[in-house]
Amino acid sequence: MDQDPPESSIVVCPDGPLIVRGDFEIVTPSGEPVPRERKTVALCRCGASAIKPYCDGTHKMIKFRTDPRG
Repeated sequence: MDQDPPESSIVVCPDGPLIVRGDFEIVTPSGEPVPRERKTVALCRCGASAIKPYCDGTHKMIKFRTDPRG
């Protein structure tokens, strides 16, 4: 029986992280793999996380906004 490949998705959270689900690899600019333990991760977009590339919730404390009009 053939199995469909796992689906992957990226959800852009308003004023927050990117939620990435599925089968994927995260690598540094030099190509080194970034360790991860879960199939779903939150990636930082504000640039202030202490655990980059992962989100630590700092976007809430610094009032990060993705919509410059807001």
